[in-house]
Amino acid sequence: MFKVKVWDGFVRSFHWLLVFSIAVLYFSIEEGMIELHFIAGFFTLALILTRLIWGIIGSKTAKLSALIHSPQAVITSLKANKTPLGHSAPGSYMVLLFFILIITQLVSGLMSSDGILTDGPLAQYVSSSTVDFANWLHSLNFDILLYAIGLHVLAIVIYKIKGKPLVKAMITGTKQQPNEKPAILTKAPWLAWVVFLILLVVLMTTWGSEPLSYLLNLG
Repeated sequence: MFKVKVWDGFVRSFHWLLVFSIAVLYFSIEEGMIELHFIAGFFTLALILTRLIWGIIGSKTAKLSALIHSPQAVITSLKANKTPLGHSAPGSYMVLLFFILIITQLVSGLMSSDGILTDGPLAQYVSSSTVDFANWLHSLNFDILLYAIGLHVLAIVIYKIKGKPLVKAMITGTKQQPNEKPAILTKAPWLAWVVFLILLVVLMTTWGSEPLSYLLNLG
């Protein structure tokens, strides 16, 4: 058995930071902490943009192209008992669904407004009907996102019962490979972190400057 590194440091960190940021987004809006909600949103935006960029220039298992599978591949994967080194075909569909839902949530949030005190940074550039649609979509899409998270957790439990520890692999970055040692699948993640920090600084010093100042002064 060979221990193979399949997830680089940024992909693993992206996964857990996304879990954290979604939790903060949920908590902050439930508690009416709109400034924290905006900051968490901009953090998530920098995170997802970096992941998409890393999906083009990053590790083999991080490539967006590695997420594209036919429906037949999904059926075959569900019937087979093999554990792929990267995302399985069903897992790839789930990742793509999360990308779509999270991007929809972020874009709609940027165009949302409560009509009184709080506007997303793009609300001023679109029509009032678009803002109303963004408000509606932002609320509906988050409910869908929560259902998708529940489905994802259920799938993880099922795979764990079947002897496929997905969470462990996303923590350690490695999987056991019974055959010959494969080629190197990952890249050093430093470039991804550079991209992320640049995007985060840009977002926090532009759109995020006002809510960030409020939170810092509050402290």
